[in-house]
Amino acid sequence: MTLLQIASLLIVLAGAFGTVNYLFLRLPSSIGILVVALIASFAVIVTDALFPSLTVEEQIRAQVLDFEFSEALLEGMLGLLLFAGALHVKLSDLRKAWLVIFLIATMGVGLSTAIVGFGFSWITGMPLMIAFVFGALISPTDPVAVLGVLREASLPKALETKIAGESLFNDGVGYVVFLVLVGIAFPSGDHHGSGLFGAAQLFIQEAVGGAVLGIVLGWLTFRVMRRIDDYSLEVLITLGLAFGGYELAVALHVSAPIMAVCAGLLIGDIGSKHGMSEETRKYVEAFWTLIDEILNAVLFLMIGFEVFAIAFKTDFLIAGAMAIVLALVARLAAVAVPVLLLKPFQTFSKGVIPIMTWGGLKGGISVALALSLPDGEWKPLILTVTYIVVIFSIIVQGLTVTRLAERIGRAPELPSRGD
Repeated sequence: MTLLQIASLLIVLAGAFGTVNYLFLRLPSSIGILVVALIASFAVIVTDALFPSLTVEEQIRAQVLDFEFSEALLEGMLGLLLFAGALHVKLSDLRKAWLVIFLIATMGVGLSTAIVGFGFSWITGMPLMIAFVFGALISPTDPVAVLGVLREASLPKALETKIAGESLFNDGVGYVVFLVLVGIAFPSGDHHGSGLFGAAQLFIQEAVGGAVLGIVLGWLTFRVMRRIDDYSLEVLITLGLAFGGYELAVALHVSAPIMAVCAGLLIGDIGSKHGMSEETRKYVEAFWTLIDEILNAVLFLMIGFEVFAIAFKTDFLIAGAMAIVLALVARLAAVAVPVLLLKPFQTFSKGVIPIMTWGGLKGGISVALALSLPDGEWKPLILTVTYIVVIFSIIVQGLTVTRLAERIGRAPELPSRGD
């Protein structure tokens, strides 16, 4: 199939499955599309098992395996999704919670990676360094899934800012940590970086380089937009920033996700206030909200169809169930340690630890990173376990985090001390 045919099919199916969800399931849009896609996928698998002569599953599996899900997300959709998400997070809100966001997105990701790595190595007998790679790809929360849930949750503003900001940044940091660990665990692969010095150099190059590039490109775009008062052109310029900036970051070997977040934050706050007319601001926000919704729907549809790429063996399923618990424990540590360290100096919203723990959803980025691993004896296990954790996270956690927030997170917010 050509790229245009694949894109057309995905859009058609996303619309059809979204309609089924709207009329019958009534789940949140993206989660509903994922559930319908999973139901359709398992229906095909069961039908093929009952009528082997159909070979429908075999044909779909071949198409799914041929489709570069990892490349489509990491080098295509992700830049637009992160840019769109960052546009709606204000720098003024982030400043109030910058320290806890920074600690969870850095120390928290590192702590989670270590806990998952040691635990998964013990559970499966996997070499420790490869288990750390799994820890790195499963530790970041997915901003796409998280921001989608936040729209339904009506959380206190300070808590919403912490969850949204942390999900945007820990995604970029987690991706860099993943690249570093892959470079160490698979030195003969296509990933660069080897040894501790090379790992440190790669981390600085990716993380700092991505932030600097995002700020520079965002600032230059803002300066151009200040001189223009044409909403259609300015919308086009922001689209060029998201697409072109992301690809430039990839070409320069700096973190493209961090670039997209930094550029989006700058345009969404400073650019929106000082570089856009009221009319332009309205069209820019509406355009990127629509892009966000459409790509969300397509991404969750793609996640549902990736079930055809999974090896469902009994020991893999058992490891997946244990990995769900392991990932939740690691997420709890990633949130609780920074919050408890800062609690003597800051006041946090009620329920911040359980809500941020349960609301730290995994998503398509983890699946894409697992698919990008070099082929080897452990890749099928990592891919299957990652998929199980992601599906549990999106469906179970995604559908219950709002009720959890309503139960324990709706108390009036206290005045913060430097939060």
